[in-house]
Amino acid sequence: MTVKTRIAPSPTGWLHIGTARTALFCYLYAKHHGGKFAIRSEDTDRARSLPEYEEEILAGLAWLGLEHDEFVRQSERVSRHQELLEKLVEEGKAYVSEEESKSEAGKMVQIVRLKNPGKSVTFTDLVRGEITFDTSDLGDFVIARAIDDPLYHFAVVVDDMDMEITHVIRGEDHISNTPRQILIQEALGAPRPAYAHLPLILAPDRTKLSKRHGATSIADYRSEGFLPEAFVNYIGMLGWNPGNDREEYSLAEFVEAFELDGVQKHGAIWNREKLLDVNQQWMRKLSDEDFIVQGGITAPDDTKLRMIVPLLKERAKTFKEARDMITGELACMFSAPTLDTALLTVKDVGGNTATHLQRLLNLFPDLHEGMTADEIKAVLMPYADTVSKEEGGRGAALWPLRYALSGEERSPDPFTLISILGAGESGVRIQNALDILKG
Repeated sequence: MTVKTRIAPSPTGWLHIGTARTALFCYLYAKHHGGKFAIRSEDTDRARSLPEYEEEILAGLAWLGLEHDEFVRQSERVSRHQELLEKLVEEGKAYVSEEESKSEAGKMVQIVRLKNPGKSVTFTDLVRGEITFDTSDLGDFVIARAIDDPLYHFAVVVDDMDMEITHVIRGEDHISNTPRQILIQEALGAPRPAYAHLPLILAPDRTKLSKRHGATSIADYRSEGFLPEAFVNYIGMLGWNPGNDREEYSLAEFVEAFELDGVQKHGAIWNREKLLDVNQQWMRKLSDEDFIVQGGITAPDDTKLRMIVPLLKERAKTFKEARDMITGELACMFSAPTLDTALLTVKDVGGNTATHLQRLLNLFPDLHEGMTADEIKAVLMPYADTVSKEEGGRGAALWPLRYALSGEERSPDPFTLISILGAGESGVRIQNALDILKG
């Protein structure tokens, strides 16, 4: 038997985190067993299904690296659904019932109901074990709004049967759908696939994850500048455990390791901070050139941009953060800052800021272009260490030095700034600060 799984998103909205995680697990299970992974667009909600949503879902899955072996649109299979509906009615396993419309009072409509044998249904869930339902409470449930308009449960069963899906891997919110679908399978004489119901992804407060907890669509994370490798690594560990302490997996490594017996039964908690940390780890793996290219990072000076990539890797957790730093706290690398006298002297004790800056500037002849931050620190720090606690300590010297160079309250340390700006440009900026202090 060739294993075949499917993800069946409805193109009525953007690709959600939960759907992406389910798609990943479907893909991993199929590929681990040398099988096939299919995508079925369940687009029969004519009012809400939109082509742009379908395009975004497919683009999101492709971004994650989940290449499909087959693509099917449910709306293109309506004639097949109708064929089998008619067959069930002819065989007496379903019947057409004329009933009052629930949406239009007084209007009579024809619907199709399955004759329910009212028995217990048991299936083995590959995550949760044996599950039994008493289906008698379901009655003769509706499987189509009309003979040419099947409902979800019927269309899903027919499509899974025709696509030869062997394993249905989906969220635990679908467990209650399973007995209806099994009854439809039995009426059609369709084989029963294996079922695996995954734990839901929950917000930190253990409620259903929603927009109030932050971004929930894959498109949002793509635009923020997350790496697909990092996103796959993070969501692959949500609700699955490899049985060891390892936390870093590439997609290929997941394929090799993934089995359903590692899926946990309890809900997985979404943790944005953890995702950011994982993303930063993957960003740091990139070469400096790949970091710039994949991050879409540009700057006025290409040479200096390459010099500050280590700073971006150290500080940024997404590529958006890295891009924002170019125009924010690291903008000083590309243009001289505008200084605020109050901030320049914020750590002044006894009116000595100008004295400290001048004495530091007097040491600049000992600096030369190409020195590392550590080498520059070895030249300048001894003076800062001589500043007494009564005079404000080393901070009284290093703060105005850093601010004179950057014009920012948050920036790299002054030695790193000088190593990138160069001693010449740095000296000009310090002199500018001294001129401001002189009034």
